[in-house]
Amino acid sequence: MSAETIELLRQRLAVLNPESLVIHDDSQRHAGHAGAREGGHYQLQIVAQAFAGKSTIARHRLIYDAAGDLMRGKIHALSIRAEAPGEV
Repeated sequence: MSAETIELLRQRLAVLNPESLVIHDDSQRHAGHAGAREGGHYQLQIVAQAFAGKSTIARHRLIYDAAGDLMRGKIHALSIRAEAPGEV
């Protein structure tokens, strides 16, 4: 199921035209955690021009908006590192 969720998230984030996108499944580290039963835990590293000049909160909102309903089901937790080109 995690490979499917990663692919869905990758498709949703395409709207941000990322220059770089890495998604890592951390779900196995959270086995037994109540939220892990309903959705996975993921780490996201993304570089996109869409983040230029935006605050961390604004960047996260863009990501959450793009992820949509995945955040209310398939994804329980998402650790985000969002940068604009040149900030890496």
